[in-house]
Amino acid sequence: MAKTAIKSVDDYLAAQPEPVRVVLDRVRKTIRKAMPGAEEVISYKMPAYKMHGRIVLYFAGWKQHYSLYPAGAQLGPEFQEELAAYKLSKGAIRFPLDQPVPVKLIARIAKFRAKQAAR
Repeated sequence: MAKTAIKSVDDYLAAQPEPVRVVLDRVRKTIRKAMPGAEEVISYKMPAYKMHGRIVLYFAGWKQHYSLYPAGAQLGPEFQEELAAYKLSKGAIRFPLDQPVPVKLIARIAKFRAKQAAR
């Protein structure tokens, strides 16, 4: 990614290489549809979605994958089986760039995080 000041999600996406930008745009649209009331912001130099005064979901693009944050224990056992196919770390889910975007899974995660934020 270019070393420019990222002030919006549009800036973030514009700074990505074309293949990554296409995938991240699909991720963005999926999250926005699943969380229509969320405010879209940049936090820690990544696109983030804020609800009820706090950030509930981030995404970021990398060379070989893109990630959703936070993950792990925050998602609970509801997603354990579906996430088994992906690389997980303590706080992130890594999705390979060379595979189709799992739109339904990302939408479910976004809705789940929105419900958590509402509590």
